[in-house]
Order: sequence, then structure tokens, then C-alpha cells
Amino acid sequence: MQALCEISSNTMYDGAMKTGRPTTRKRPPFGQRLYHLREQAGLTQAQIATHLDISPRAYAFWEREPVALKPEQIQALAEVLQVSMNDLFNAVTPKQTRTSGPTGKARRLFEQVSQLPRSQQLHVLTVVEAFVEKKTAGDVS
Repeated sequence: MQALCEISSNTMYDGAMKTGRPTTRKRPPFGQRLYHLREQAGLTQAQIATHLDISPRAYAFWEREPVALKPEQIQALAEVLQVSMNDLFNAVTPKQTRTSGPTGKARRLFEQVSQLPRSQQLHVLTVVEAFVEKKTAGDVS
């Protein structure tokens, strides 16, 4: 019982942890692009909402439902995400830009890692970075 208490006390809330309940519905194409661009920028929905001076709930709606945005909202969104307005509407997603052929084992594994909670991703990346640093220094055979 004490071990269980120790484990739960070590897993404290981290600001980088994803919150909320995951959806079971598929995002519309524009919402999917917003999601990918936001993740690439390393921003949360709340951070983008703050920059756009809207509620986090309103921004979450943009990612989850088909929406019609005003031109000034689109421009502000592109600025926050640091992309062009064309990138917001470009139908090519990162998965579609890959070359044809078999996917490498490392790429498949890192795609699976990207689905983990952010705190767990950081643990994996810490180990990988340490290994790569040793390898480039010639310490690992």
C-alpha cells in the first residue's frame, strides 16, 4: 500500500500534461490542420486562445467542428502559429508528404511515441538524446 502511495505522489501534475477528455469524433480537415500546426508550434489551445483574445472553448470548437472564420481571425491565427495563411488551408498533412515505400522502424516507433502524453514523450526523448550524444562522441558501439 505504501508503494502505491509513493508512486501516486511521484506523478504530480505537470503543466505540459494533456488535459480534458479525448474525443471520439474525427476532426474536420481544417481542424486537423489547426491541430497539427498547433502541435508543431508547441502551443496549447489556451495559449492560442489568449493570443486571439477568444475563449479556450471557442478555439477548441475551431479544431473540433467545421467553422467559418473572419479574414482577420485567419490572419491572426496564421501569425500565432507562425505559418502563412496558405499553410492554414493547404490540404497536405505531414503524413501525406512522406515518400512512398516502407516506413523505417524508427519512424514508426516515434509516431507511436508522439501519441503518448507529453510528459512520457519527454522521458523517451531524454533517453534517446543521451544515446545520440554518446554515439556522436564515439562512446557507444
